[in-house]
Amino acid sequence: MPAHVEIELRGERLWLLADRALYWPARKALLVADVHIGKAASYRALHQPVPRGTTAATLERLDGLLDAYACERMIVLGDFIHARSGRAPATLALLRAWRERHAQLHIHLIRGNHDRHAGDPPPELGVEVVDEPWLVGPFALQHEPLAHPTHTVLAGHVHPVWILRGRARQRLRLPCFVIDEQVSLLPAFGEFTGGWEVDLRPPARLYLAGDGQVWALAR
Repeated sequence: MPAHVEIELRGERLWLLADRALYWPARKALLVADVHIGKAASYRALHQPVPRGTTAATLERLDGLLDAYACERMIVLGDFIHARSGRAPATLALLRAWRERHAQLHIHLIRGNHDRHAGDPPPELGVEVVDEPWLVGPFALQHEPLAHPTHTVLAGHVHPVWILRGRARQRLRLPCFVIDEQVSLLPAFGEFTGGWEVDLRPPARLYLAGDGQVWALAR
């Protein structure tokens, strides 16, 4: 199975990437949702035992995608920084170093619910922040998956997952893309995120992402 699947939506070619992102070739744009930088740090601030290194791992995955695809811009569909308590000095230092590696990249953030609480990214990161919906071509780029009257919505927020069930009661939980002419959903990009089990309702299409591959769910 390939590391990406090409689909057509509203006359545009889009690539669904196995690493839980979307590439829009015509705009040379990488779209990600729900990055949640600093989430683990914010949990540790509450004295919760959570893994370390999740921010570094998330930024390394972004490095890989930006190196692999011809990206002039990156669009974050909400929830870039998880919380004010997650803006620890070490986390911000990692972000600044990452931004320096991609100094020519245009970054746009559509404010999500966590962004409103965490505050906009530090100015030195050079992130253009906008409120939803941001209309680009045939798409309304949003955080909340609410239908738009004239444009197809690309959104995040709900962290969609699908559960594969085996005959011996095996369960495998995989992030997924939900593609629909009205509202399409991207999976959460961040390392330390939960998920909401989606219910596939035709004509929506569902694509699973896992183990370096992406594939359509046959229904």
